[in-house]
Amino acid sequence: MTKKTIVPDPQTCRHILSLSGGKDSTALALYMRDKVPQMEYVFCDTGHELPETKDYLLKIQAHLGREISILNPDRPFEHYLGLYRGVLPDPRTRWCTRMLKIRPFEKYVGDDPVILYVGIRADEMHRKGYISTKSNITAHFPFVEDGIRMNDVVQILEGSGLGLPDYYRWRSRSGCYFCFFQQRREWVGLLENHPDLFRKAAGFEKTDPTTGTRFTWIQNESLEDLERFDRVQQIKQEYEARIESQRNMNTAQSTLLDVFSEDAASESSCLICHL
Repeated sequence: MTKKTIVPDPQTCRHILSLSGGKDSTALALYMRDKVPQMEYVFCDTGHELPETKDYLLKIQAHLGREISILNPDRPFEHYLGLYRGVLPDPRTRWCTRMLKIRPFEKYVGDDPVILYVGIRADEMHRKGYISTKSNITAHFPFVEDGIRMNDVVQILEGSGLGLPDYYRWRSRSGCYFCFFQQRREWVGLLENHPDLFRKAAGFEKTDPTTGTRFTWIQNESLEDLERFDRVQQIKQEYEARIESQRNMNTAQSTLLDVFSEDAASESSCLICHL
């Protein structure tokens, strides 16, 4: 029997906005702050967040004037990695999102009727992503309804005085420091900005001694291979070439966000992690 979807009453249901530490959910929180005074703000902490993300959340909380509830998983990443026999999460399985983000969020929600505010923009209406499918949770997309696009999001953040997270200097998305959606240039950014976290991420990569199967964050390349000096220089040169290509297409102010927009799996990335 198909479970009937609950249509919540906006006057009596809970209103929840899940922050990722990224630009879109942050801008949405600021955008909705005065429109929905009873909004609950949450952040699902995997235990493997960037320091910049934690710093940004404190700033968001100050701007909202409301507490952000921190939700933690029942078991750490390492526990689930063992259950999955060392097989790292990837865009197909995404067990990290399911166990470390979705499950704690659904536990927090319980069976209450909830409107979940999602920061998908009007210029990415094709994006489906990966969010909870519980029947008592109804997703709402204010930016889509109001025609809010990328430039508007940036204006909201800049106009508030909050600005973009610091990690956007070298990374195009929020999420764990070892997120498998990262591009190689972003892994280089992690190596240069947080070598300790890069080493931790590399420590999760394994080779099955029996089959020789390699479990790596990047397909067909380990972080040990990527961090070689010549490989790092090659990745940087390829990135600069892409920027130049964008400039030649009349996008003179291309940034990391722009250059990776086509390759960052934005259509299918985990919304609760990356908005």
